Amino acid sequence: MATATKVDGQDKVIATAQQIVRSLATSKNAAEDMIRILSGFDNRLSSMNDLLPTAGSGCSSPTAGRVDARREVPAAGEYHLEEAEEVIQRWESTDSLLWEASAEEAVEYLDAVDELVSLLESESFPEEFRARAEIAVQIAMARLEDEFRHLMIRNTVPLDSDSLHSSIRRVSLSFTSVPGDSVEDFEESVDEDQNYEANLESRGSSFISGDRRIDLVLPEVVSDLKEIADRMIWAGYGKELCQVYSSIRRDILDECLSILGLERMSIEEVQRIEWRALDEKMKKWIQAMKVMVRILLTEEKRLSELIFAISDDIKEECFTGAAKPCILQILNFGDAISICQRSSEKLFRILDMYEALGNVIPELHSLFSAEAKNLICGEAEGIRKRLGDSVRGTFMEFAKDVQKDVSRRPLPGGEIHPLTRYVMNYVKLFVDYSSSLDVLLDDENVLGGGNGDDTQISGSMTPVGRSLLMLMSYLESNLDEKSKHYEDGGLQCIFLMNNILYMVQKVRDSELLGLLGDNWVRRHRAQVKQYANSYLRASWTKILSYLKDDGLGGSGSSSLSGAPKRTIKEKFKSFNLAFEEIYRTQTTWKVPDSELRDDLCISISERVIPAYRAFLGRFGVQLEAGRQAEKYIKYTAEELEQFISEFFKGSSGPSNLLRKKA
Repeated sequence: MATATKVDGQDKVIATAQQIVRSLATSKNAAEDMIRILSGFDNRLSSMNDLLPTAGSGCSSPTAGRVDARREVPAAGEYHLEEAEEVIQRWESTDSLLWEASAEEAVEYLDAVDELVSLLESESFPEEFRARAEIAVQIAMARLEDEFRHLMIRNTVPLDSDSLHSSIRRVSLSFTSVPGDSVEDFEESVDEDQNYEANLESRGSSFISGDRRIDLVLPEVVSDLKEIADRMIWAGYGKELCQVYSSIRRDILDECLSILGLERMSIEEVQRIEWRALDEKMKKWIQAMKVMVRILLTEEKRLSELIFAISDDIKEECFTGAAKPCILQILNFGDAISICQRSSEKLFRILDMYEALGNVIPELHSLFSAEAKNLICGEAEGIRKRLGDSVRGTFMEFAKDVQKDVSRRPLPGGEIHPLTRYVMNYVKLFVDYSSSLDVLLDDENVLGGGNGDDTQISGSMTPVGRSLLMLMSYLESNLDEKSKHYEDGGLQCIFLMNNILYMVQKVRDSELLGLLGDNWVRRHRAQVKQYANSYLRASWTKILSYLKDDGLGGSGSSSLSGAPKRTIKEKFKSFNLAFEEIYRTQTTWKVPDSELRDDLCISISERVIPAYRAFLGRFGVQLEAGRQAEKYIKYTAEELEQFISEFFKGSSGPSNLLRKKA
C-alpha cells in the first residue's frame, strides 16, 4: 500500500511539473531551464529530461545550426506541435507583417516553421497529429509567401532612366553613324551620336561599379528573403515560391526595357515604321541588349543564386522564369529587323546589331542552362545569322544602286557628284566593321568582276577589301557615264578629275588605305593626271592654233614684213574671242581642291603665256604702228596670266577687268 502511494505521489509531482512547463511555453528557454532545475532537484523528476529536444541525425533543415533537432518522443512532439501552432495562429489573426515587426518575432516564426517541418519529417511523430501539423504548415507557407512578395517589391532598388543610361556608358557602347544623302547629313549624324554619348557621360552615376556589379534588391534584405526561401523549399513549396519570384522580377525587367526605350512591337509594326524612327529604335535595341545581358541579367542570376542557394533546380527555374520573357522580347525585335526591306541606310545599324548580338551570345550561354539555354541561345544564333544575311543582301543592293544610279541632269560646274560623296563617306565606315564583313562577304562573288588592274591586285586582299574594290569600280564606271552628260569635253575631264581625286583623298586620309592599298592610290592619281592632260587638249588646242604662224611666212625678217596684216588681225581677233569665251565659261567651273586648281592654272599658263608672248613679239609690231591697234592687241601676257588664275572658282560671271577689256 505504501508502495502504491509512493508511485501515485510521484505521478502527481511529474504531472505538476509538466503543467508548469506548459504554462511556461511562451518562453522556450525558460521552460527548458525549469525542466533542468526540477530534474536536478529530485531524481524522481529525472525522467523529465525526455521533454528536452534531442540532437537528431540526418537533419535536412536549412537552419539546423539554430534549430536543435527532430523531436522523437510522442509526448514531446505533441508539446512542440502545440507550441508551433500557437505562434502560427497568433500571426494568422493579424494583418501585420512579420518583417515590419521586431527581428525576434520573425525568428520565432521561422523557428515555429522549422519545428513543424521537422515534426512532419520525423518517423516517430504520431499520425494522429500529422493533419494538424500539415494545416499549420500550409497556413505558415501562405504567410511566408506574402512576406516574401512584400519584401521583394518594397526593397527592389529603383532603376530609372539616368541610372540605366549611365550603365550604358560604363559598358563602352559606341554607335556607328549612318550616312545621309549628303556629306552634311553624314557629319550631322556623327555629331548627334557624339553629343549623345557625351551627355550620358556627363550625367554620372554610382549605379554601377567598375566590375559592373549592381544591387537589384537592397542587400540587407537578401538574407531575409533567403531565410523565407529556405523554409518554403524545405517544406516542398518551391513551385509556389518560383511563381512569386519570377512574376515580380519579370515585371521589373519589363519595366527596365521600357526605360531603355524598347517596347513590344509586332513584325508588321516594325516593317511599317519610317526610317528615322526605326533607326532610333535600332540604336536603343543595341543599348538594351548589352545592358540587359551584361548587367541586369548577370545580376539577376547572382540574386537568384543568393536567395535560392539551397536548391540548384529552384535557382535556375526562378532565374529562367524572370529572364526568359525579357530576352525573347529583345530577340523578337532583332528578328523583325532581319526580314525588313533592305536599304543602304540600314546597313551599318544592322551591322551594329549583328555585332552586339554576337558579343553577348557567349554570355547567354553562361547565364542559361538546359532547355532554356537551347531555346534562347539557339534563337539568338539564328537571328544573328539572319541579320548577317540581311547585311550581305543589303551590301549587294547598295552595290547595284551605285552601279545603276542615273542622274537626270549634269551637276553645274563639274563639281563632285553627291553620289561620290555619299559612297565614299559610306565605305569609310566599312573599316570599323572589317572583321564582321570579312566573314559575311568572304567568297562572295556578288559584285562580279572589275577592270583588269583591279582583278590582278584583288587576289592578295581581304574579302572586304575585294568587295570595296569592286564597289569603287562600279562608282568609277557610273561617273564615267555621268561625265558624258556634259557637252563640253573639257568639262567632262574636270568632272572626272574632281570626283576621282575626291575618292583618292578619302582613301588616302583614312583606314581605307589599309584595305585598298597604295597601288590603288597610285593608279588613281595617275588617272587624275591623264584627265588633266585630256582637259588641256580639249580646251586649249584650238585657241593655241591661233598663235601659230601658219600662213604668215617663215621665221626671217623678210617674211615678217611681208605677212598680211589682215591675217595677223584675224589671228589676234580669233584668239581674243576664244580666250574670252573660255574665261566666261571656265571661271564658272569649279575645282574644289585648291592644289589641283593651282596645278591646272599653272599648266594652262605654261602652254598659253609663252605662245602668246612669242606671237605678240613677232607680229604685234606690225599692228602697233597702225590705227586701232588696241582693238586687236587687247591683253598683255601678264593680264592673261591673271585671268587664268581666276579659273575654276565657280564664279557667277567674268571680272570687271575682262568686261572693260572686252
